[in-house]
Amino acid sequence: MKIKCIALDLDRTTLDSQGHLSEENRRAIENAVAAGVYVVVASGRSLDSLPAEITDITGIRYAITSNGAAVYDLCERKCLRQFKMTPESAEDILRHTEPERMKDAYGEAAGMSEVEMSEIEISYEAFIDGRAFAESRYVADPVRFGAMPQAISYIQGTRAPVEDMRTFIREHKSELDCIDLVVKSEDMKHKLWKNLRENVRDVYITSSVRQLLEISHRDAGKESGAKFLLEYLGLTREELAAFGDGDNDSGLLKYAGIGFAVANASPECRDAADEIVASNDENGVAQGINKILAM
Repeated sequence: MKIKCIALDLDRTTLDSQGHLSEENRRAIENAVAAGVYVVVASGRSLDSLPAEITDITGIRYAITSNGAAVYDLCERKCLRQFKMTPESAEDILRHTEPERMKDAYGEAAGMSEVEMSEIEISYEAFIDGRAFAESRYVADPVRFGAMPQAISYIQGTRAPVEDMRTFIREHKSELDCIDLVVKSEDMKHKLWKNLRENVRDVYITSSVRQLLEISHRDAGKESGAKFLLEYLGLTREELAAFGDGDNDSGLLKYAGIGFAVANASPECRDAADEIVASNDENGVAQGINKILAM
């Protein structure tokens, strides 16, 4: 069946390692739009964090954001569907990541050294109606919390700094699209993931990069957003192609008629894909789109 919709993850997939759109990928996207294919953003980013290099391309009208928690019509800046986290789940997350509880569960009680103790330090991000908020100390020094140096400008340019994120989350617990936990240690991230999965109700948990644990309503997920959008456009899943690199893309790639993982993708994402294309720094998206257009 002919592909009529292409869903694109952005970071480390459509964008290069510096966070920019290559000319070759841009041309391929524009060629797909000109051929009558819907090109859709499918990102963990919030609405206001989407790069102009993508949203300024004529013909890109729809965006699945915050890992499927919200779907937007970009032309009208209208939210077509949105899942808010439950206040109870937000409170549960805060309770299970309370600093003293973290120390007892993972730190001193486990016989960790002071250096190891520093690895359990976490920070928070929160998305509300397309806006991203983050702890001031994380915005000031993202690398301290495990972010790559090339992500500094993106984080500092898209996050509104908040001094006390735990209080902020409690004050806005009925408005949250999602909560991100910024965790320096990957081992600690997986321990937290297991703990929250077992103890927090009504949540969808995923990860796009090593330092983030991304939590939204249980009915979110990029594949959920894609299913909604296909129904909205009158298309079937067999008419969808999807591109991704992270664990948070694996469900989308499995759902799509054709799933493409870039060569730099995580093992889980690669396993979910039908095909592997070149890396994000080698125009893998353009390679895949050109193949689709030649079908």
